[in-house]
Amino acid sequence: MKIGYPCVNESLDCSSSGTFRLASYSDEKLVQMVEKNLACLRRILEYNLEHGFLFFRMSSGLVPFASHEVCNYNWQEHFKMTFRRLGDFIKRHDMRISMHPDQFVVLNSPDERIVRNSINELIYQGSVMDLMGLDSTAKLQIHAGGVYGDKPAALKRFIHTYHTMLPEAVKARLVVENDDRLYSLRDCLELNAETGIPILFDNFHHECLNHGESMAEALQLAAGTWHPTQDGVLMMDYSSQSPGERKGKHVTSIDTDLFREFIGHLNGLDVDIMLEIKDKEASCIRARQVLEELALV
Repeated sequence: MKIGYPCVNESLDCSSSGTFRLASYSDEKLVQMVEKNLACLRRILEYNLEHGFLFFRMSSGLVPFASHEVCNYNWQEHFKMTFRRLGDFIKRHDMRISMHPDQFVVLNSPDERIVRNSINELIYQGSVMDLMGLDSTAKLQIHAGGVYGDKPAALKRFIHTYHTMLPEAVKARLVVENDDRLYSLRDCLELNAETGIPILFDNFHHECLNHGESMAEALQLAAGTWHPTQDGVLMMDYSSQSPGERKGKHVTSIDTDLFREFIGHLNGLDVDIMLEIKDKEASCIRARQVLEELALV
């Protein structure tokens, strides 16, 4: 079992998603910013290795404006060796990697421009993993999208986009996450039946939106959509409700008793767990201690 946190390390004095204003874009600024972002990513990965965090969600902003029409610079060639070295580090230490495109990536939008831009973003992020030499167990995590007043039609648009517009290289990495308001695990299972796309399970979202499936049952259903050789073991996001806050607000720091209780629902299932908790690596340290007590890492 691998455990990790997304994108930002609160203990380090750098960011792997530095950017600049679109209006001031230049190739020179792009190169300078990507150099800083990739150097910081290397520091984060080294920190994670030192602390036993072998699952990490890389920032979508490693290459600013990479999927925007303003960016014509061949950053792939310029940073080819840097990406390869990062990938070698990841593979050498058996790390698991994912990326989670921003909310503007919506494959079932009725707006063709939004769909086209979404696909361009997925191609960019997948190419980062390709440049690193990572296999298809490194995943691109998206939500099913909007409902637009007609969920069956929205699901059909997603399925149509998947089959007719997505490059095979993106399909190989794509996973869909159940959310807390619109698309439940059951909805994602419908997408899986039509596309084969694995379901990245979110326990907190399932608590907010479900059809009566127990946590243990939901985990088994989601895990059944992953093919071990090409997808790896089930990836999942873990969090819990912030006390006294609106429904769906993530907790600031992990409740280890709740986490230990959740681990009991796995019933021996092998998963890689991404902590979506605000204090990032601080909670990761405490969660790993729980897993060590249970002899799961």
